[in-house]
Amino acid sequence: MKHTMKGLLALLLMITAGCSSKSAVAPTDTADTYTPPAAPPAAVVSTPGGYGFDEYQTGPLGDVFYEFDSSELSADAEDQLKQNAAWMGANAAAATLVEGHCDERGTSEYNIALGERRAGNAKEYMVRLGVPAASIETMSYGEEKPFAPGHDESAWSKNRRAHFVLK
Repeated sequence: MKHTMKGLLALLLMITAGCSSKSAVAPTDTADTYTPPAAPPAAVVSTPGGYGFDEYQTGPLGDVFYEFDSSELSADAEDQLKQNAAWMGANAAAATLVEGHCDERGTSEYNIALGERRAGNAKEYMVRLGVPAASIETMSYGEEKPFAPGHDESAWSKNRRAHFVLK
């Protein structure tokens, strides 16, 4: 039995010695390894890029901004309204609300009236560009819904606006 054990032990040593030069795990070949696909690119949103489109804007229509105590459209505001009208023309089923806003200076009553003039002028300009009047409503919030907090010209200039909201 001693010879049998010695023989068995010798046989095991030879088997393991013969296997030691080979790896129990196949080597990895970098050409055959799985590489997950790259993340898809972020969705690109097509929006007007003109005057008034900034961090406060959330839709495809850009806002227009006004000088202090004015409802007159500047050249930049007219350019933005042209872009808005083009978008509305390409999206005929769309309807929008034009909100008139003011900065905090002036009485509430005065600012409501000024906001109405601002929203009305923006609507009238877009109607002259061919947007159906029935697809645009107006409303004035006066100073009640500011975009930018603060009590200086930097904030006030952002709050004097006609804001476009898709319905």
